Amino acid sequence: MRRREFITLVSGAAITWPITLQAQQPERVRRIGVLMGVDPTAQSYVTAFRSALTKLGWAEGSNLRTEIRWAAGDPDKIRSFAKELVDLRPDAIVGQSTPVVAALVRETQTIPIVFVNVADPIASGFVVSLARPDGNVTGFTTDNSALGGKWVELLKEIAPQTVRAALLFNPTTAVPIKFYMPSVQAAASISGIEVNATPVNAKDEIEGVIAAQARDQGGSLIVIPDPFNVANREPIILLAARYRVPAMYYRREYAEAGGLIAYASDFAEQFPQAAAYVDRILKGAKPADLPVQAPTKFDLVINLKTARSLGLDVPFGMQQRAETLIE
Repeated sequence: MRRREFITLVSGAAITWPITLQAQQPERVRRIGVLMGVDPTAQSYVTAFRSALTKLGWAEGSNLRTEIRWAAGDPDKIRSFAKELVDLRPDAIVGQSTPVVAALVRETQTIPIVFVNVADPIASGFVVSLARPDGNVTGFTTDNSALGGKWVELLKEIAPQTVRAALLFNPTTAVPIKFYMPSVQAAASISGIEVNATPVNAKDEIEGVIAAQARDQGGSLIVIPDPFNVANREPIILLAARYRVPAMYYRREYAEAGGLIAYASDFAEQFPQAAAYVDRILKGAKPADLPVQAPTKFDLVINLKTARSLGLDVPFGMQQRAETLIE
């Protein structure tokens, strides 16, 4: 072999080797955090989120690692898990509920945060506007302030004897009650209902609120959006049944578990949507350029069996409007 040919072959190999080695490099593993304000009974939400990511090409253990924490409505867990996830320096964090996102925002202003199930992201200080979040936070809202009035109207329709209603919430974990109060008070005035905010700070305080509504005829309950209430869903439903207090809930899961009536957006559908935003962020998009999206559809769910047990005759027109009737 002539010297010139040998040099050409060697030079060609020198060019080819790095390209071959580069092509064989494993794909970078991206890390995301998920902080749920509720307990693991909402596992289906996370399953929907992960399934959506898989469809977008993200495989757990291959090019993606997901760190999931469940705070179960506990303010201390929310704070500690928020710090723990931020300290892991993930590529993005998904936060479920207003208190969770508040805790995450206190820990980082740089890691992208995608929220779900948050009622009022502007008033909470998470974003500047819905169209242009202008920071490291964006996501999907679940409610609007007019929902409070709708809860009052529907409660009066299904339980016409209602003359007063207690708003059940934990001030540490709930959406700020002032978000709903203007519409609640307006609807209450029209319906002739006295509404009272009844904050609770521990599980053992719930029974006292519900028992108080049962002492005189016409007492009812409105369960406000709150991870604490989700974590205590079962005792709330059981106590409402025991004391025969009509109760309005903000998630269909309450009615499916035996609660009287629920009216809310579909919380579950926001998790696949959040997966799509996480996918875009992992591919280079900035939260500031991803608009906050609001729900467009709200479902009415009525448990007819519970209504009968309370001696309530659900109007036929109301049944026709319901998305789901539970026999």
